[in-house]
Amino acid sequence: MTNNDILKKLRVALMLRDDQIVEILELVDFRISKSELGAFFRAEDHPNYMECGDQVLRNFLNGLVIHLRGTKENPKNPNDVLAKHKSEIPKKETSKERPEFKAAPKDSEKYRGDQSASKSGSSAGKPKKKSFPKGNGKPVVVEKVVFKNGNKKKS
Repeated sequence: MTNNDILKKLRVALMLRDDQIVEILELVDFRISKSELGAFFRAEDHPNYMECGDQVLRNFLNGLVIHLRGTKENPKNPNDVLAKHKSEIPKKETSKERPEFKAAPKDSEKYRGDQSASKSGSSAGKPKKKSFPKGNGKPVVVEKVVFKNGNKKKS
């Protein structure tokens, strides 16, 4: 995993924009422009791709500690900072408000809408038989045909 990959994953995981990353780097007196930062996030085969050096990543991580935890004189709660980042993300106007997914415990399978609750006992493995009306109400789709392949000729 390269330094660029680490920087990309941290940006996504912490929901950071480029200008926020520039501000984080300025907390440790490391100045970088948005265009230089954008070169780190490009694809490796792009002509403007630039490798992220150890110094840049080290300064970003040190600045990130200050950004999330604060200083000794002015400590912060990291969860509050991350919640602030999440609230700053603009929502799409066309998308509906979707409730967060919350995993349900396995015992509450009866509340699932996609399948029936899991069964226990001897009837769990047996499929239910379909009932047809009396008198063989199935329509005949294919007629019975006798094929003569020519393999066994009687003469």
